[in-house]
Amino acid sequence: MQIETLKDVLHWTKEFHQHLNQCLSHCADKNTDERARMILAYLSEHEKMLTDVVSGFEKSGDEHALNTWCYEYVEHHPITRHAHCDAPFAELDAAQIMEVIIDQHQQVIELYRYLASRADIPSVKELLESLRSLEEHEVMRMAQSSNRFGDL
Repeated sequence: MQIETLKDVLHWTKEFHQHLNQCLSHCADKNTDERARMILAYLSEHEKMLTDVVSGFEKSGDEHALNTWCYEYVEHHPITRHAHCDAPFAELDAAQIMEVIIDQHQQVIELYRYLASRADIPSVKELLESLRSLEEHEVMRMAQSSNRFGDL
């Protein structure tokens, strides 16, 4: 997928969460560690929810903001599609799974942070800050929930 506009970035982010949902779900039944299976199932559902939320931003966002060009970032920081599925979640323990998931989300957060810092149009900056904030809060929520699984 060629990313040129903010709408393309949102579409890529939606696909990122959707693919991660599928990957986590697929690996959940294959992991031999019960806690890891529970975390994989939880994270899969969480990624499904994030797919829906980002899709909402994509559908209801300000059309002028969504059509803003942002190819400069992608030229200097290529986005690797679905690198998270290179890790065999079925073979990782709960801590390793969370490490991979947090790392992948941090890359998305950094993308939004950089794009927001370069945005000149208030509506674009606002949209990117909202997306960054959403991703940051959801990473924290996933990490907290993962810690609760550790208490079981």
